[in-house]
Amino acid sequence: MACGAKLKRTRFAPSPTGPLHLGHAYAALIAQNRADKGEFIVRIEDLDQSRARPEWEAQIFDDLAWLGLTWQEPVMRQSQRTEAYQAALKTLADQGLTYQCACTRADIRAALSAPQEGAPILGPDGLVYPGTCRDKHLRDAPTIRLNLRAALATCAASPQFTETGLRAGPHQADQDWLLTHCGDVILSRKDMGAAYHLAVVVDDAAQGITEVTRGDDLFEATFIHVLLQSLLGLHTPTYHHHALIRDPQGKRLAKRDDARAIRSYREAGLTPAEVKALIPTP
Repeated sequence: MACGAKLKRTRFAPSPTGPLHLGHAYAALIAQNRADKGEFIVRIEDLDQSRARPEWEAQIFDDLAWLGLTWQEPVMRQSQRTEAYQAALKTLADQGLTYQCACTRADIRAALSAPQEGAPILGPDGLVYPGTCRDKHLRDAPTIRLNLRAALATCAASPQFTETGLRAGPHQADQDWLLTHCGDVILSRKDMGAAYHLAVVVDDAAQGITEVTRGDDLFEATFIHVLLQSLLGLHTPTYHHHALIRDPQGKRLAKRDDARAIRSYREAGLTPAEVKALIPTP
């Protein structure tokens, strides 16, 4: 490494809501390898306390250690970060960039079902929110959303970042594309505090992550994260989006795929080297 070059900090951030599978192993190994001689961090994303389980968290650590990974201590847990998320929400609210929303998923589907709207567009939160509550000035609603149009108006340029993975190079989003394909994403839910988009941005900054490694399915969400970094005055890391591990039918692996869980391979007597041989070389 050249004299004076900054060491990388990467992270693997699983949710303790089920067993790790081959896709998780692939993502964790990529993050550790990308850290090179720098630091690799494990972060527990346990915002959804209704589904998070201590036994799954313990299994995560055990499986990662069995695969030969080591990480920096102590481990950050999102369930212990409420104050940091609330501070970030206040910063955005003070800029007039958030609003409360009472819409359910069924409400959103119904609002997008009108023939004149055409086919609903899927974005980082699923169906792109049509802005139903944007000007209602609600109080005590269960969800807080980012007013994307207002947020973009405060920035000198559209969100941009450097990609080192599948789509290597600089990327900048067109504002019209962002409004159409991302919309007013959720920042906070009453039942779990912060939502993913806000929490991941605040935590990556707090841990000094220099390169975010994650699946290519999150590529579009990166533009929202870079926008939030700008609005909150946070550093933008580089991003490394990688391919997803898929089953023989072409579907990406999920925690329901117990047959491909690391635990299942261990119980079947495979070695760490044999499990690693089942996934592409990171």
